[in-house]
Amino acid sequence: MAEILHVMPPGVCFGAILVLATALWAWFQPKEPHMAHEEAVYANKARSLLDVTPDAGWGIYRPIGLPVLGRIALSVHSDVGALRCVALVLLLFTLTTVHIAASNWLSPRQAILVLLLLLSGIGFLRRTPEYLNDIGATGLLLVVVFLVVRVQEKENSKALLVLPLFVLAAFYLRYGVVGNLLAVAVAAVISYGPRAWAAHRLHIAIAGTVLLFGLLPHFWYAAQTTGSPLGIILSATDQAERAYMGDGLVYYLAIFPYRLAGDLGAVVMTVGILVAGRAAQRLRHQLGGENSGMDDRRRVFLGMSSLLIFVVLGVATDGEPRFVFLPVILLTMLGVSGLAKLATQWGSPTLAVVTVLAAVTIPGTAQVIAHGAMPSPNRLNDSTVPVARALRSEDPCLLVTGYEPTMGWYSGCDAMTYTQFRALTPPTNIRVSLIIFERGRLQPGPASLKRLIGDRDVTVRTIPTHGSIGTATVITLNPGK
Repeated sequence: MAEILHVMPPGVCFGAILVLATALWAWFQPKEPHMAHEEAVYANKARSLLDVTPDAGWGIYRPIGLPVLGRIALSVHSDVGALRCVALVLLLFTLTTVHIAASNWLSPRQAILVLLLLLSGIGFLRRTPEYLNDIGATGLLLVVVFLVVRVQEKENSKALLVLPLFVLAAFYLRYGVVGNLLAVAVAAVISYGPRAWAAHRLHIAIAGTVLLFGLLPHFWYAAQTTGSPLGIILSATDQAERAYMGDGLVYYLAIFPYRLAGDLGAVVMTVGILVAGRAAQRLRHQLGGENSGMDDRRRVFLGMSSLLIFVVLGVATDGEPRFVFLPVILLTMLGVSGLAKLATQWGSPTLAVVTVLAAVTIPGTAQVIAHGAMPSPNRLNDSTVPVARALRSEDPCLLVTGYEPTMGWYSGCDAMTYTQFRALTPPTNIRVSLIIFERGRLQPGPASLKRLIGDRDVTVRTIPTHGSIGTATVITLNPGK
């Protein structure tokens, strides 16, 4: 296999990887046919943009970019598959940006290894089939990092003029990129030095102005809905499910780097940290000049960006592997550059061996995901989806449940949690159904349920399911009573 990969032109190898990624995406679809919580939130909003149906589970702290793309897909075909095709497009875009950046900073053949390592990692591959914004936002962030490097290495100030476009695209696709961008900005100033950036001050001023104008709609909307231009960003941070500030960082330290990149990727990422540290040491002692495809300042910039992202996101949010795809990619690139240097110095087949291992690891990782990670949400959906479909109605309806986004998508009804329902005056002009699963979450006890029903006329039905949370009892508050 090593000989085949060496003989094949890099362009052909890249095309083959895109085909492989598409095949994996397609293979995963029947393994996880139903949308879970996060996907359903964005799906509901996308559908609401198309036909004004309820956007169950949506909150102002969520960005509009992915639903806008989903609305376009649903106008072509209104089903889960259409939305998942958006995920495929974002996946291929991000893989392409990784290939371009790695080809420029390393070599075309080393870029192929970076892609294989990325796809072999359980953290990244797990999210490839899902209608989420993390992978697409990572691709846009990588373009930002690439342009920052280009400004300094090519002395190309004009790259700053297009940089705000990618920053804005990433922001409106995922608000969580703010932490990434902050870390990248700090790393850029430290790595290249304030004087290097002062030389581009005119273009920086223009870029900053464009960025500000691009953010004005968001600031205006945030001020209208929260009372503060920063209200939505702060609200998004408040939604983090963390036990204490910094528990995300503890989580990243606990899973680093295996759960992020798999066994092989973990080794390469560790090498990447060592490469960045060695580059920083050389710069400190003014011994730069060694070059294995990436100069020392770039190595320091990429390494520092990666570590700062872990720190910033770990403090600001709860930990999730999908939040930190960018540092995984950057450290993988650094690690591959270090392995390439060792192979050159020692005349060893290190890169060829790692390339073969990465290629053969991908099918194994896919099996682990399909048979290890996907069954749990599928068993949950085996309860929620049949109930939602049984309650589907063309008339206005409201479902009260602990699984509001998924049940909203599959029923076509509006949906909310019991906590949200308690804060409302119960509507009497639409059908309201309180759903209690045998082993459901966030459900009221008998006394609380009795208070919610009050003196309303109700219809009670039982819907058996084979899912992990069991049979559902549906208590419908009949309209007009």
